[in-house]
Formats: sequence, structure tokens, C-alpha cells
Amino acid sequence: MLKKLKNYFKIKKEILPLIGLIILTVIFTNYFNHKQRQIKNNYNNLINNIFFKKTSKHFLDKLEPKFKKIRHQINEGETFDGILNQYQISEEEIQNLKKKLSEKINLNKLNTSQLIYLTIDQADNQIKDFVFQISNKEKIYLTKDEKSNFNQEIILTKLDKKIIYQENIIMQSLYKSATDKKIPPNTIIELARIYGFQVDFQRDIRKRDRFQIMYEVFVDESGKDIETGNILFANLILSGEDNSLYYFDEEGSIGHYDKNGKSIQKALMKTPINGARLSSPFGMRKHPIDGFNKMHRGTDFAAPMGTPIMASGSGTIKKAGWCGGGGNCVVIRHNSTYETIYAHMSKFAKGIKKGVRVAQGQIIGYVGSTGKSTGPHLHYEVVVNGKKVNSQTLKLPSGKILKGKEREIFETKKIKLDVLKSEKIIGIN
Repeated sequence: MLKKLKNYFKIKKEILPLIGLIILTVIFTNYFNHKQRQIKNNYNNLINNIFFKKTSKHFLDKLEPKFKKIRHQINEGETFDGILNQYQISEEEIQNLKKKLSEKINLNKLNTSQLIYLTIDQADNQIKDFVFQISNKEKIYLTKDEKSNFNQEIILTKLDKKIIYQENIIMQSLYKSATDKKIPPNTIIELARIYGFQVDFQRDIRKRDRFQIMYEVFVDESGKDIETGNILFANLILSGEDNSLYYFDEEGSIGHYDKNGKSIQKALMKTPINGARLSSPFGMRKHPIDGFNKMHRGTDFAAPMGTPIMASGSGTIKKAGWCGGGGNCVVIRHNSTYETIYAHMSKFAKGIKKGVRVAQGQIIGYVGSTGKSTGPHLHYEVVVNGKKVNSQTLKLPSGKILKGKEREIFETKKIKLDVLKSEKIIGIN
């Protein structure tokens, strides 16, 4: 019996500390959880405190950059004042900028290729510096001095000239063959313009004819193409026959000339559109909509919707608007003798309106199917002394022929261009 009691008390002695440890653990755990809940509640109360919110916002605001940089590309229809107003620039600041910029540029004629860069001091919303991109090569840089006046500096981007030579076989159209060689669109349009005086792109060019072209490209320091230059040499090889043209830059006679020194420039181009086909010639025909025979006093060129239409000669816009059955049309008065009409346009080119002067080869609109039309095409008319004539058979005066000293200079430059072309061809091959 005594032995049993001893064993019992021995077990009790070992269990009691363990029980005590468990009780202490539970007490401390509950106490710790209680304190954590108190800390969390205090923290939430502090965060929700209005004074704390205002104080923290004040310090966070101070962490924002002092200067804000903005890059703005001008959109169609935007005004200079409207652009700066959206960035909360004061009227006084806008007028100071306009006064300085108007010394160099016309702020009433902004275009979508221009960019504006400005740095704003967010402390007082004042402009720290301002950059206006005039062109790919030129920018105006304005900085504010201590007296809040703008100092002006003109920044010129250094461009290097590259001369590119390309050639290709024409399988579908001159335009398609040229774009396949990554020739810039502006250069392709110029190529069509200079050959437009002597070549009918719809009938004279056949499958497997070829072209050669050597032209200028201006690149920036990174090697990126910025703008195109002159076509120095071009050759359309039609049915095996060369039609070489050379660029001559002598003052007073600038332009493209054939190998005999004869200018290709004429009063009107044969066709004011590239990549189209002649779908309806000048003469009697059954009208596709009216259904009866009538005289067709123009030439129709079928082309994809949106194809650019060029002014076939330099002149003044006499009309740019709705012409009844002709839909959207443009009428150009070239001189006292010649007038041209372009009908069924989908839309007019930017800036084309009555009274505007246009250059030969300038884009005036885009192919459409407005008015009395069964599909996208250009209806083109030539009016001579008030009478509509066949543009495809019209005989125009020949261009200038270089003589004397000018002819000697031209022959020398022609040889140099031929040598350069040969070097480029060797480089390609």
C-alpha cells in the first residue's frame, strides 16, 4: 500500500509542471492576441484620422517630380491656344510664347506632322522650356531666364545624304514593283510625275518591262530615313526601249531631261493617276447608269478606292466641291488655255479648296465612287479654250532644249551620273 502511494505522488510530481506550463502558454497566447488586436485597431484609427490623411497627402505630394515633361503631337483641327489650355497654362504665358514663336513660324497654320515638347514647373504651372518642331531638320528651343523672358535658339538636326539605286521588273504595276524595293512613297509619286508627261501608265507599260532609279535620301545620326531628295536618274525600259532621264540642277533650268538635253516638262501630264487602267475612253458610249448612248467627254481610270489623284498641271483651284453626277470634284484653271476636271473623288486632299494654288503632280484628292458612278474610278477631263478634248490624244508643246554652255554642263553631269549609276549597280551585284 505504501509503495502504491509513493508511485502515485511520483506521477503527480511529474505531471503538475507540465499542466502548469500548458496553462501559462494559454494565458500568454491570449494576452499576445489581445495586444495584436489593440495595435491593429489603433493603426486603423490613425489611418482613418482626417488630420493624418491631410498630413500624409501633403508629404506624398511633395514627393512628386518638380518638373513635368510633356510630348504633344498636333492633331487635325487643333489650335496653339487650345493645346496649351489643356495643360492649364495661363493666358499670359501663352501670349508670351506666341509672341516669341511668331517671329519664326505661322501659328495659324499648324500641321499634324509637327510636335511640341514642354517642361512645366508644377509648383506654379509655369513653362520652364519649350520645343516646337518646325520640320524633320529644324526645331525652335525656348528657355526661360530669371526675368521670366523666353530666350530662343534654333536647333538644326544634322542630316547625311545617301544616294540609293534600285531596279526591278514590272509584273503588275510600276507602283507595286517600286514598293517591293522599299522605295519611299514620295519618290514613287515623283517618278510617276516626271514620266507622266510622256508615258501612259495604263497602255504603255507591259508585263516584264523594267525600271531603274537613283535617288537621294537624307538620314539622321542614327541612320534613320528623315526625308527624300531628288531623283538623280531614272529609266523606264518599255518594250526593250530605254527612256532615260537625268536631273539637271543649273539655276533657271532645274528639272529632268532626256539624254539629248530635252526637258520632259509639259503643260499637262498624260495621266494624273498611277496604278490605274483606262476603263472608258473619250467618245460615244452607252452610259452605265442612264442607259442610253451619249458623248463621254472625258477619260475614266478604274483604280482602287483611295488611290491618290495628282494635279496634271500647275494652276489654281477653280472649284472643290459637289458637282452633281460627278460627285466630289476638283476643277483646276492652269492658264488662259487649259482647264482640267477630276470627278467622283472619295475625298479631297488636305488644304484643297477654291482659290488655292497647286503644283503639277501635287495630290489633290483620292479615288472614290461619288455621284453617278458604278464603282471606284477617276473621271478626268481636259478643257482647251472652253472645249472638252481627248486628253490621251492631246498634243502639247515640247519641253525646253538645253543649248550652248548649259548643254556642255549637262553633258558633264550626265556622264558623272552614269558613272555613279554603274558603281551602284556593281555594288548591288
